[in-house]
Amino acid sequence: MGGAEYTLSCLICRRVALRITAITNLWLVSQEFTHRRRKWIHKLHLKYGPIVRIAPNEVSFASWDAANEIYASGGSGYDKTTLYTLFENFNKRNIFSTLEKAPHAEAKKQFADRYTKSFIMQPDVRSGIQELADQFVTLCTDTPSEAVDIYIQTRCYALDCITYHLFHPFGLRSLTQPSDREIMKQLSYVDDLIPSYLRYYFPALSGLFKQLLGPSTSLASSYVATSAHRTDVASDSVLHKLQTGKNATNVPSIASECMDHLVAGIATTGDSLCYLIHHLSLDSSLSIQDKLHQELSANPSANIDDLPYLDAVVKEGLRCFVPVSMSLPRKVPAGGRIINGVYVPGDTIVSCQAYTMHRLDTEVFPNPEAFIPERWIDAEGTIGRNHLFFAFSTGGRGCIGKNLALLEMKMLLREVYSTCRTRIAPEMKACMELEDQLISAPPKDMTCLITFEKIG
Repeated sequence: MGGAEYTLSCLICRRVALRITAITNLWLVSQEFTHRRRKWIHKLHLKYGPIVRIAPNEVSFASWDAANEIYASGGSGYDKTTLYTLFENFNKRNIFSTLEKAPHAEAKKQFADRYTKSFIMQPDVRSGIQELADQFVTLCTDTPSEAVDIYIQTRCYALDCITYHLFHPFGLRSLTQPSDREIMKQLSYVDDLIPSYLRYYFPALSGLFKQLLGPSTSLASSYVATSAHRTDVASDSVLHKLQTGKNATNVPSIASECMDHLVAGIATTGDSLCYLIHHLSLDSSLSIQDKLHQELSANPSANIDDLPYLDAVVKEGLRCFVPVSMSLPRKVPAGGRIINGVYVPGDTIVSCQAYTMHRLDTEVFPNPEAFIPERWIDAEGTIGRNHLFFAFSTGGRGCIGKNLALLEMKMLLREVYSTCRTRIAPEMKACMELEDQLISAPPKDMTCLITFEKIG
């Protein structure tokens, strides 16, 4: 084992910016608490390649071989680290916060069918999402001369979509109902990174702060806890499926699962749409808007998945503006493993981050900082692009909501760009840089002012 550890040290220690990372995690922690982990790790990969040691017991990888080993070997890859316990709700685990593969797989079976492509494409599901997409466009075009803050509107749309899927017919209506919009605001205008890392690294200190501040219950938690007790939801809802499963009587566990889906659904899909509409509204992107409009207007009744340029725009948006900024850490199994040609000892924390996976290999993604939807239409290089596309992770523990998220994005963009032209509002001064939170990366200033102009 000593020789194996020496191999790790020799091959990886050279690939760090500061030697201190080989003896302490303080530098890594400082990057995390200051919202700089993603950028710092990416700079290390740009300098040293696909393997970098970022702490004495933590290594970051950026290659398909590594991602496949870490997240997909044996079906679901390695077990998760204790970081994921931060995502428990109501003091109960959900599939995202479950660390071990076996209990995760068992829990996932209870509702996985609700997120399959065939289920998502059923008329009842699609019609609900379509109605919300129509509402979004109506609200954004009611006053054509006024700017719309789409950071708010895309998050409202995402929240209404996920709660429709979870609790229909008792989903939220934050696009149109001010009281429901307050739930969106409470979820969207908060910096959860420092409190979360305090809980992870300094649980005693975090517990003291919690005692001093007293108990608090968010509007979203109250809504989910109340909804989890309902017995009159639609039979095709996620909640109904959970209520007929093996944990049907464990209401707190059901609520934890639903809360996890709600939070993930609003932050990732909402922010991805915000970044994408903003980018398409730039003067430099008007030709992309025109091309997208041409495809949509020429195929008004086409199946949502039979629009290749729309699909390319969505994929390029997810590549450039990653919905999940965290590195998805995993723990190497006992006995160690070979990852990307390097032996890594057991219990080492290993991870990949989508931001770097989508940029590091310039043979697969030439000019990686440029927004080029056409790269996804080019038949050459398809395998390589798909291997490195990490927006939804990979393997058996990848994002279960992938199909729903893609449907929401495509339906909204089809409604917007088949009927409208969007531009950056003249008064828009907010910074749109990705600002890392614990899991997501909303725009730094949490504002995005866009004007919508009806076409024809």
